[in-house]
Amino acid sequence: MMTEPIHEAYSFVCLRCGHSWEGEYEIRHARGADGRPRAEYYVKHGIKVPSPLTENTCRVCLGRKIRILRPGRVRSAHPAPL
Repeated sequence: MMTEPIHEAYSFVCLRCGHSWEGEYEIRHARGADGRPRAEYYVKHGIKVPSPLTENTCRVCLGRKIRILRPGRVRSAHPAPL
């Protein structure tokens, strides 16, 4: 049995090259027949993905040392396009 998905957003920065990005995810929880939580998984653009909190890689330098920030931190640090 599935519970309603939770929507979460995160900001990330690579500690190797400084690249920053934001990501929005659906977090889905599955419950067993006994009603207890059985599994949790992340979905992005309709595709099941690894947890961005434990398995994340910079798409610029492929670095694995990633800092997770509150949502909106990347957008607030970059000026709006003209």
